[in-house]
Formats: sequence, structure tokens, C-alpha cells
Amino acid sequence: MTISETIAKKLGIKNWQAEAAIRLIDEGNTIPFIARYRKEVTGTLDDTQLRELGEMLTYLRSLNERKEKVKESIRSQGKLTGELEAAIDAAQTLVAVEDLYLPYRPKRRTRAGIARERGLEGLAAFLRAQKAGSDPLAEAAGYIDEEKEVPDAQAALQGAMDIIAEDISDDARIRGYVRDKTWNRGSIVTAKKPAKKEDGSGTGKKDGAGKKDSGGSGAKDRQDVYEMYYEYEEPLRGIPGHRVLAVNRGEKEGYLTVKIAAPKEEIVENLSRKVIRKKAAEEYPTAPYLRAAVEDSYDRLIAPAIERELRNQLTEDAEDGAIRVFSSNLEQLLMQQPIAGQVVLGWDPAFRTGCKLAVVDPTGRVLDTKVIYPTAPQNKVEEAKRELARLVDKYGVSVISVGNGTASRESEQVIASFIREHNKPIRYVIVNEAGASVYSASKLAAEEFPQFDVGQRSAASIARRLQDPLAELVKIDPKAIGVGQYQHDMNQKKLDQALSGVVEKCVNEVGVDLNTASYSLLSYVSGVSSALAKNIVAYREENGAFKSRKDLLNVPKLGPKAFQQCAGFMRIMDGTEPLDATSVHPESYSAVKKLLRQKELPLNREGFAQVRGAVADPAAEAAELGIGEITLRDILSELEKPARDPRTDMPAPVLRSDVLSMEDLTEGMRLKGTVRNIVDFGAFVDIGVHQDGLVHISKMSNRFIKHPLEVVHVGDVVEVTVLSVDAGRKRISLSMI
Repeated sequence: MTISETIAKKLGIKNWQAEAAIRLIDEGNTIPFIARYRKEVTGTLDDTQLRELGEMLTYLRSLNERKEKVKESIRSQGKLTGELEAAIDAAQTLVAVEDLYLPYRPKRRTRAGIARERGLEGLAAFLRAQKAGSDPLAEAAGYIDEEKEVPDAQAALQGAMDIIAEDISDDARIRGYVRDKTWNRGSIVTAKKPAKKEDGSGTGKKDGAGKKDSGGSGAKDRQDVYEMYYEYEEPLRGIPGHRVLAVNRGEKEGYLTVKIAAPKEEIVENLSRKVIRKKAAEEYPTAPYLRAAVEDSYDRLIAPAIERELRNQLTEDAEDGAIRVFSSNLEQLLMQQPIAGQVVLGWDPAFRTGCKLAVVDPTGRVLDTKVIYPTAPQNKVEEAKRELARLVDKYGVSVISVGNGTASRESEQVIASFIREHNKPIRYVIVNEAGASVYSASKLAAEEFPQFDVGQRSAASIARRLQDPLAELVKIDPKAIGVGQYQHDMNQKKLDQALSGVVEKCVNEVGVDLNTASYSLLSYVSGVSSALAKNIVAYREENGAFKSRKDLLNVPKLGPKAFQQCAGFMRIMDGTEPLDATSVHPESYSAVKKLLRQKELPLNREGFAQVRGAVADPAAEAAELGIGEITLRDILSELEKPARDPRTDMPAPVLRSDVLSMEDLTEGMRLKGTVRNIVDFGAFVDIGVHQDGLVHISKMSNRFIKHPLEVVHVGDVVEVTVLSVDAGRKRISLSMI
């Protein structure tokens, strides 16, 4: 099959759709642009399908490139037969190609290679021939040669068996059989790694940061994490991704040994039957040597290679699964409903250095900052409340956004007490502050708030991420946002690409205000690089607000192609062109204006609101306008609700006015909470207590589910029942059933 046919089959789409999408990608169009503005061309392939198609396209092209290189290498050796070339062309994976290439790949100096140098190829052929009445020792005697370092018959036979062992290992069919048998029947086995004492003290192991454990409580805590894996075995086919990543980390940190246990006896027996012939009731005299070669081939060459392959595959699959979960969590977090039109007080909690406050107006502008000390060791609670009252009254604060880090529990108690005492409708929200410290110490934060210290910047970020989570969180490395699992243990390039794709998808789905967006937000817009985003901001600062999308063409280095890709995702409110405030692409402006003229409607919001009802037959109307029906339907939906924010469909943040502690929780208590993070085995839910509770996957639904994402997403508001509370270990068990 062609690349497009292969992709179409795997994605379950038509071949013409795959061909069209590939053509658009090759022309330099971005995924968001194709998904939004080229639906007719691709048959309405969505963003997710297009990204998967793009990944497959890259892989299949790399596969074809590798096939050509392999064939050229074998051809240069004069060994490329028609049958081998057909097998390489038919290979569906890189693993299959490499299996076929293995016998012809240039090798480092191996035992078999040395045996061939010593002229033992003929003896190997003799053993394979398995002639009746042959005498292997007598035949081997003829290969004794002191100059070639073959001192006796046994050495000659050993060299011949080395050649046979390598030939068996290089057989693609044998590799495939062993791989399949190990995968289907093998298990992953883990055990506690014996501690190595050094100078009579400590464990001698290194922790994840590369520092040697002291053998104290910290080391014990790390050991306890892996306790369940000290004597553990699980079938390869059934082990979930999070356990694969867990044992990988335990092995890396020096607490576990990990190996794959395969059905060796069955495999070796089957390989022996493939290699050794039998006559009547007895074996040929060469059989013991061939059997030894088979076992050596499996133990020394095949099994270690297959174990590496399968562990790599397990890890890759686990990483892909973790990346999918991380991506889904990140998307839900970025797409949380904004709290618009509110003056927000951001509260970055701390003990010794005090709680940093920042008051932010509805546009995100910082109005005031302050440091208060209501927590230990100062405990200036009343003084803090007075300062809080001053800020609330002066600026009309209606919502307090509290970071969930150190001292947040103590801060929450002060805030709840203040709200009870203060006669105004104030609520507070616990915000995931993951990444706030990363942002506050960044170059971007210094550019935004040169007059503030890192604490004030962090408080401002905590306030802004409640007002507009997307606009604020794009400033932070997605890995630092804290909605993944084992993110530091996986392929960082692949993770970065996936998470960047999620951010890009969210930014373009929502759209950006061209006259207020930061360059960090603009850099995720379709067709806009980081450098181009900075040019847009610089142009805006020098020339004032953009009046029209067409003004983008005046930005240095922003040419027609970039304009085509980005213009539809940019919004200009109250500009010279009313359509610039919508997601209608400039390439469709003439069609929209023609439609409005035909229906005698004005080019403004009033006309936009009426045009959908004025179109009785979209198909006929689209044909007359010279655009696709799908495009017209999208335009009509957009004009009905211009620049509608899709985030309004997401659950609103849970606003609180009082506080709970773990001591307030009792078994059977029903509470509402917000899903903060999702992992393979469950979801962590904020129920208003400092410690998030865990809803195990078995407690999420009455029906069987394979993954928590089938039931919940980050940001969902759910009703839960308290199953148990372990205050000592700070664990809360919840149920959604």
C-alpha cells in the first residue's frame, strides 16, 4: 500500500482524505489551520485526527527512507535478491526491517566473525549438513591450525558452533518467533536490589538527583515507594503503563532489579526442531553440537536482544500512554472556564517569608501588591486581616485566588475567618499553583513585572490563572504544570512535542485578542513563531493597537503565508472591519459581505445575528457564493455568536467561603470537589481540604472502565463520598459511586 492508503486504513478514513491532508501538510499548512479552514478539502478531519495523521506520515516516511538505505547497503554487498527486496518493501515496521537487515549489517568483531577469519565456515557447514555416519571430531581435526589459533578439534568445533549460533540469531523468522513467544508467554520480574555498603555506612545507592543516600529516613521513604516490587511478577502483555514506568524508575534509582522471564525451555526446544533433523529413531552425530549452538544463540544473542527490544517497547508504549493522559489533563486545565469581569486577589502562601498578595483588575493589570504574615512563625493574623480588608474595600475584590502550596491550609483558615467577619460577598478558590514559581523566576516574568520580586510575580500569576487560565498557563513549561505522571522519566522531545501540540490546539480553538495577547500566547497561534510573536508585540507597542487584521502584513517578516495561517485565529475588537472580531477567515470576507447584501442585512452584530435565519438552503446558498457548504455552515454558526469562547461550556471553578480540615471528614460524608489530576489508576480530587483525595479507578463507575479518562477530566466538578481518612499518612480515599 501507499503511505496514504496505509494511513487511511489505520485511521479509518478515506484514501482521498489522507491524500488531501498530506498535500496540505506538505504545502506548509498548520494543523489548526487545516482543521478549521480546510474542512471541505479533508472531509472534516479534526485536529486530533490530523495530528495523528501527521505523526504517522513522519514515521512512514522515515520507514521508507530506512528501507531504501538498507536495500542500498545490501545491494552494495552484492547480496540483494528479488525475494529479499520484496520482503523489505513489505515490512510494516522498523523492527521488521532491522530483522531482515541483521545478517547483512556491518558488525563489530564477534566470536562468529573471528571463527570465519580462522577458516571454520566449512566446519560449520559440515555440522549443518547432518550426514549419517559423520564424525564431528574427526572432521574438526582437519581444521586444527596453530597459526590461526585453532589448537585442537574442540576449539574448531566451538568456532563452528559460534558461526551457527550467529546465523540462527540473524534469521528474521526466528527472531520474530522468539519475540512473539516472549511477548505472549513472558513476564516481567522485579526484585529488591541488595544494598551495597560503602565504608560501613549508608546504602551506597544514588537517588534520582544523583546524590548518594545517607541511609536515613529519606532513603527509607524512597525504598517504601518500591516495596510492592521487591518480589513481583506480572505478564508482559498485561502490565499497565504506570507500573512499567514505576519499575523503570526503581531500577534507575538502584532499588530494583528488573528482568524478563521467558519460556526458555519451550523456545529452545522449538528452535532445536527447526535446526536439527532426525532420522528414524535416532539423531545424527552432529545433533549435540547443533543443540548447543541453538542454546548458546538463544542465551547469548537472541534473548538479551529481545529483552532489550521488549522493554524498550513497553517503555515506549507506557510513555505514549502517559503522554496521552498528560495531554488530556493539560487540555482540560487550559480550557477551564475563566472567571471574567472580576477583581481578583492572588494569594501566594508561605510561612517564614510571609504570604504575597497581588490585586489584579478584570483585564489582568496589577493594581497593588502586599506581603502579610498571618502564618507561623510571625502569626500576625489580625494585622493581616486588616490589610486584607483594606485591599478588598479599596479595589472591590470579589474573589481570592489561593495557591495550593506550602502554608495554603493555614492561609485558607485565615481567609475563611476573614470572610465570615467581613460583611461582603467574597469567595475564594484554591488554585493549582504548580509552575508559578517557575514562571516568577523566568525571563518573561521579569519582562512583564520588572518592578516586582519573584513573590509578587507569583501572586499575580496565581490571580491571573483564575481570570484566564489559558493566557497565563501558556507562559509556563507544560511539564511544570503538574498534571502528569512520571513526566521526568520519559522521552522529553516526544513529551514536549505532544504538550506543545495541546497548547497550540487550545490557543487556536479559543482565539486571541491581537491587541492584548502576550507574545508567549501569540507564539502558539497557527503560523506564528516565537520570533514573529515578538515582532507583532513590538509593532503594536510602536504603532498602537491594530485596527485591522490586514495590518498584520505590515509586521516585519510576517508574509502572506503566515498571514493566511494566523489571521483567522486573531481577534480585533472595535476595529475598522467588523468581521475581524469573529473567527471568519479573511479569505471568506467577500462571500460573507455578498451574503449580507443579498439578505439586505447590515455589516454589524445585528446583521450577523440575523443572517443564519435568513439562509433557508445552505447548500444552494454556498454554491451561489462560490464557497463550500461546510464553510458556509461554520460561518453562519460563528456569526450567530461571534467569537464565542468554547471554555464557557466547561465547569466553573468551585467558589468557597469556609474551610474543611481532615479532622472534619467522616466516612460516608458527601462532598463536591474538583478533579485536579488524573493518572492511570484514578483521579485526585480537591474537596476543600489541603490534601487531595484519591478516587481509585474501581470507585469511579458501576461499569467496567479501562481508564479514568472515560469518566472524568481535569477541572470536572464531581460529587464524592469519603471512604476513609488516614491523617497520619495524609491520605483520603473517595468514591464516585
